[in-house]
Amino acid sequence: MTSAVSLLRNIQLFKTLSALMACAMAWSAGAMSLPTQRAAPGGVVSIALGSAGQAPQASFNGVPVLVVKDAAQWTALVGIPLAAAPGSASLSVKRAADTELLMPFEIRPFRYAQQRLKVAPGQVDLSAEDAARYERERAHTAQVMATFSDAQPASLQLRQPAAGRRSSSFGLRRVFNGQSRNPHSGMDIAAAQGEPVAAAAAGVVIDTGNYFFNGNTVWLDHGSGLLTMYCHLSAIEVRTGDRVSAGSVIGKVGATGRATGAHLHWSVSLNRAMVDPALFLETGAR
Repeated sequence: MTSAVSLLRNIQLFKTLSALMACAMAWSAGAMSLPTQRAAPGGVVSIALGSAGQAPQASFNGVPVLVVKDAAQWTALVGIPLAAAPGSASLSVKRAADTELLMPFEIRPFRYAQQRLKVAPGQVDLSAEDAARYERERAHTAQVMATFSDAQPASLQLRQPAAGRRSSSFGLRRVFNGQSRNPHSGMDIAAAQGEPVAAAAAGVVIDTGNYFFNGNTVWLDHGSGLLTMYCHLSAIEVRTGDRVSAGSVIGKVGATGRATGAHLHWSVSLNRAMVDPALFLETGAR
C-alpha cells in the first residue's frame, strides 16, 4: 500500500515538473519570437550560428548585426537594405579565439508597388537653402542610425504605434510630381491629428527634432542595432535620454514635414538598414 502511494506521488510529481518545463519552454520561445523572415531587399534574414557559451560577433558589410540566443543556439538577425542587389551575400562571424568565418546566404528579388503623389513644388525641387538643410539632416540621421548599444531588445515583436489602417506600405516606389524618388522606407498609418503615438517596444530616446522631410521626429533605441523612428508628429512628448516602456506615449499624430495629410510614418532600422516594420509586428497584427 505504501509503495503504491509513493508511486502515485512520484507520477504526480513527474507530471507537475513536466508541466512546469513545458511552460518555461513556451515562455522562452515566446520571448525569443523572431521577426517574419524575408531574404530580400528591405527584409530580414535569420542565420543560425550554433551553440556556444559566449555570443559570437557578427557583421554584414562591416556593420554589427543583432545576435540573440534561444534555448538551443545563437541566431544572427540581418536587416537587408532596400538598395541591396539580389544575389549572393555573406555574414561575417567571429567566435572567441576563432578566425573570421563567412556564412553565405542569398538575397532574393522582391517586387514592391508604385505610388504617384502631388506635393508642393518646393518639396521636390529644393531651393539651395533647403537642399543644404537636407544634407545636414541626412548626415545627422546617418549618425543616429549607426547607434549600436550593448543591450538586447526586450522583445523582437513590436506593437503598431498608432491606431489606424495602413495607408501606405513599406518599399512603395514613390513618384512625386512625376519625379521618381527613393522607395518608401517605412509604414504609413492613417490617423487623426493629435491621436497618441506609442513606443513600439521598450527603449531609449536617442534623438528628437524637426526635419525638412520627416517633420517632428522621435528615434528609439531598442538595443543592439534595432531602432524605430516616428515621423510627422504634431507634438513630441519625450526628450533625448528618456527611457520608455512599450506602449507609452511619445508623441501625437500630425502632418509636419513633407506630408499630404495627418498620419504617422513609422520606420524600423536593423543594422542601419530600413526594413519592413510589418515583419516585426506582433502575431495577428501582421
